[in-house]
Amino acid sequence: MARSMMAHIIGPRHFSTLRPVARNDTGIKVVNGVMKGPEKAVVTWIRYFSVMSSRNASTMTLSNKEQNKQDEKVQSDSADTSPIALSSRNNSNNDKGVVVSYWGIQTPKPWETYKADLSIDLKKHHAPVTLLDKFAYWTVKALRFPTDLFFQKRYGCRAMMLETVAAVPGMVGGMLLHCKSLRRFEHSGGWIKALLEEAENERMHLMTFMEVTKPKWYERALVLVVQGIFFNAYFVTYLLSPKLAHRIVGYLEEEAIYSYTQFLKELDEGNIENVPAPAIAIDYWQLPQDATLKDVVMVVRADEAHHRDVNHFASDIHYQGQELKECPAPLGYH
Repeated sequence: MARSMMAHIIGPRHFSTLRPVARNDTGIKVVNGVMKGPEKAVVTWIRYFSVMSSRNASTMTLSNKEQNKQDEKVQSDSADTSPIALSSRNNSNNDKGVVVSYWGIQTPKPWETYKADLSIDLKKHHAPVTLLDKFAYWTVKALRFPTDLFFQKRYGCRAMMLETVAAVPGMVGGMLLHCKSLRRFEHSGGWIKALLEEAENERMHLMTFMEVTKPKWYERALVLVVQGIFFNAYFVTYLLSPKLAHRIVGYLEEEAIYSYTQFLKELDEGNIENVPAPAIAIDYWQLPQDATLKDVVMVVRADEAHHRDVNHFASDIHYQGQELKECPAPLGYH
């Protein structure tokens, strides 16, 4: 009984039964039909590997057959160009969270989508009272003069240039808070995430307007100069006075709201063509498929209003003698 069970477990024999002779055909010593010493171990391993090789071969053969069937199915599905098959494949791609419309290839979304809050107050203004507030306010006003002179009413190019600068403060502030958190072994109250989200949001504004307005070579060169100067200036300002740095950004965002409002007026008057919204904007802000450039400008303006409130709030925290970590960051917008 035990012998039959063992035979069933280890499988059929793959070598002949040894004859009870002094030396069999393979040269292994046998005494009364029984092997001894290392010769027994050799035959046992030969039998084991022969059985496993046979089973592995059969398994690999079955696996190859299944793989061939799957390849044939994939080829037949891809060859089917009927509208039903194409629609089914597109729905499958959407279920997997891929973006085909913008990149042209199947790839996971490189951004988190959301809906902008268009009900946000666009007319809110922080009146400059202290000396630092007045310095921040008039610094921003002074920076607006050469911008108006250079771009005039080319609001598409103005928006593109504005976003190359607007994406810097959030990254600089988030980076410095990150390093401070590491040095002091403490949390940031969510402000690192809030500022980095701001920087990413401003960068997405730039990626959107790049689809609408193609920058000229001298505009690209101007970006290199302006970004290099502004990054270093804001970095030093944030190290010396975070409340001044955040106040400057708050006033920059107020000017951005004004610029986008003028942009919308030009669109309404027909001076700028209200072209269809870029695919990246439809994906990022979850806009309807028939959205236009006007819809894009409206959600971008709402984003700028949110950044205005966040930075004025951060500056007020510092004015009260507190650190940002003591007041939870306004997360959840982006």
